[in-house]
Amino acid sequence: MPDLLLELFSEEIPARMQARASADLKRMVTDGLVEAGLTYASAGTFVTPRRLVLTVEGLTDASPTTSEERRGPKVGAPDKALEGFLRGAGVSRDALEEREEKKGTFYYAKVTTEGREAKDIIAELIPQVIRTFPWPKSMRWGSGSLKWVRPLQSILCILTREDGSEVVNFDVDGIEAGNTTEGHRFMAPGRFAVSSFEDYSAKLRKAHVVLSAQDRADAIWHDATNMAFAAGLEVVEDAGLLAEVAGLVEWPVVLMGEIAEDFMGLPAEVLQTSMREHQKFFSVRNPATGRIERFITVANRATADDGATIIAGNSKVLFARLADGKFFWDNDLAVARDGMTAWRESLKNVTFERRLGSQSERVERIAALAREIAPLVDADPTAAETAARIAKADLSSEMVYEFPELQGTMGKYYALEAGLDPAIAAVAEEHYAPLGPTDDVPTAPLSVAVALADKLDLLTGFWAIDEKPTGSKDPFALRRAALGVIRIVLDGGLRLSLRPLVTHQLALHGLTAEGEDAGKVTALAHDLLSFFHDRLKVHLKAENIRHDVIDAALSMEPVDDIALVVARARALQAFLDTGDGENLIQGYKRSANILAQAEEKDGVEYRFGADVKYAESAEEKALFAALATAREAIVPAVKDERFEEAMGEMAKLRAPIDAFFEAVQVNADSDIIRRNRLNLLHDITQICGAVADLSRIEG
Repeated sequence: MPDLLLELFSEEIPARMQARASADLKRMVTDGLVEAGLTYASAGTFVTPRRLVLTVEGLTDASPTTSEERRGPKVGAPDKALEGFLRGAGVSRDALEEREEKKGTFYYAKVTTEGREAKDIIAELIPQVIRTFPWPKSMRWGSGSLKWVRPLQSILCILTREDGSEVVNFDVDGIEAGNTTEGHRFMAPGRFAVSSFEDYSAKLRKAHVVLSAQDRADAIWHDATNMAFAAGLEVVEDAGLLAEVAGLVEWPVVLMGEIAEDFMGLPAEVLQTSMREHQKFFSVRNPATGRIERFITVANRATADDGATIIAGNSKVLFARLADGKFFWDNDLAVARDGMTAWRESLKNVTFERRLGSQSERVERIAALAREIAPLVDADPTAAETAARIAKADLSSEMVYEFPELQGTMGKYYALEAGLDPAIAAVAEEHYAPLGPTDDVPTAPLSVAVALADKLDLLTGFWAIDEKPTGSKDPFALRRAALGVIRIVLDGGLRLSLRPLVTHQLALHGLTAEGEDAGKVTALAHDLLSFFHDRLKVHLKAENIRHDVIDAALSMEPVDDIALVVARARALQAFLDTGDGENLIQGYKRSANILAQAEEKDGVEYRFGADVKYAESAEEKALFAALATAREAIVPAVKDERFEEAMGEMAKLRAPIDAFFEAVQVNADSDIIRRNRLNLLHDITQICGAVADLSRIEG
């Protein structure tokens, strides 16, 4: 069984495209092999800036010969239909067989597909993969028709067996497959032949190419952290930058340089962002002071002077970049120390969304809502309003214009320079959080108030203009905003009623809860709450809380108190995960079904309270007693939101309910006994549904 080695060698592949390209190559080739009838033991891919590599081990030598019967058109069908069938089946008219069936007589053909050697299948498959490869962006060069991310220079394609290797012969736009490749562009120029993947990877290493992206990343991080540690410093972790830099080099050489004293006064985030975005440098921090004092760069080659020339050149370019940053910082400080008034005024000229007004108008809406929310989260209303008004002022700053990812971070620094309270300054940075599902949520009361106001204004605004997420499209990150609200509420243990806050904010968008707008506001508020509930289901999936459990919890008002809904859902899910819970659900559903059928048949409701004096059997009397005891415990527990305790009391009903159905016939001959027992079933459903609507539970 041969092993396949494929290398597509080109000019530099952008780092951001490498991981997906590697996965696409594996998928397209292995899918093609399987569709052609070949099997394999394993497949792996590698990628460097100049090569995409696939290795397939344990490939079968050939596809099997297969036979199948195909039914064709009816006998007597038009000639064109018959001719099409013959072409598709690859047989002649004489090879057809006629078979009589219930719906008529049909032609049948026996189609035999001869097996093919692996090398022939590969020679046909790889050119097709190359020509249809899904690069996000590709280019055409020279006079050929081939498109590739960068000019494709060579193709290595060999099959290796125990007795040797052979080239799989094909060509793509004049590039013929062979058994040779190149090493490092500068440190090992020239081509060399390989006979297997082991031979290939070993010779590449000697030619100063580290084939594995993970190995390159590990080497970079190992050398960088050791180099920083030796100087009493530490490298600022940046997984994204590490992966990107590993995709820029084939032979990583880690070098460390110093940052000029001129820039030591810049905030650490400015230095780190400038170096990462423009230079792809790692920041090196003094753990004692938190200052960024040095940088680490990764060269793609070793040099005779141990990188001195490279460091000197990079330092010169970095000085110019950081000089720009210092210029922005100095200019911004002058505005900040003047109270940021100029920035806040300039937001009047920045459109947030055509139908939702300017950024300044949005800030005023957020400030008004933050003042409403503040007492609910133990924040000072006046301070919350002040914090909201300055939270987005840095959007007009020169630094944020240059580095948008620093919005909020710079706002905190500028607010401190303006002499504002640190708690208010922190809001500028924290009110954007959380930006992702793993980000920390704000916990300081002022930050919580403004963060909630910011996200609720965003949601109500786009709901008011009917710009809701559709399918996978969510250009305004409204799903993220809703999830942010949910996480802030749950992680902070907050008790908020969202409906009045939503209605309040809709009014600021020009809709009121009175007159002609009343119906629209009610509908929008209901729809937005449903959107929150959908996001809640996604969020609680990590806790293994089922969708139907959340639906059951949402059957009880108030449904706009997220914390209360989740408390009900968690208690119900924990209950259902027990044997008593599952069995009690069955007893509840049996009661509900019998009751519903009887009410439909009789045209009356049996919801007037059962009387124990009509109980006949011991099991029936025991159920009356158990329900009375349970009601006394469950009602106050639910009122005090002790849902786990309420569910525990319900669990005690399992045995008496089971015994009742085992011993008692509900539809008794006596109408009085029958009605009483049906009313008893209603008591079961009422008591068992005190925490959540169990009819929503599936299965």
